[in-house]
Amino acid sequence: MRRSIDDQPLTEADLPEGADDATPVSWAVAICDDYDDAEPRLVLTVEELGRPGTGIVVHLDPDHARRLRGALHDALREIGQDHGR
Repeated sequence: MRRSIDDQPLTEADLPEGADDATPVSWAVAICDDYDDAEPRLVLTVEELGRPGTGIVVHLDPDHARRLRGALHDALREIGQDHGR
């Protein structure tokens, strides 16, 4: 089973002024259970725009996905932004 959850391309226009070392990327989140143990995992893909199939694919078990969610939550709070749910 594979199921896409969300994806977002980040273009040059989305990068802050002066971010000369930043690369426009696309990220995608999906779920997948195509492994020998058949356990569902969150799949995070990050790749440079215009270079499909050359990115990094991270397969996260539920504990690692929660840790990533927590880190994003804490980073948003740290910069004074609404950290949502």
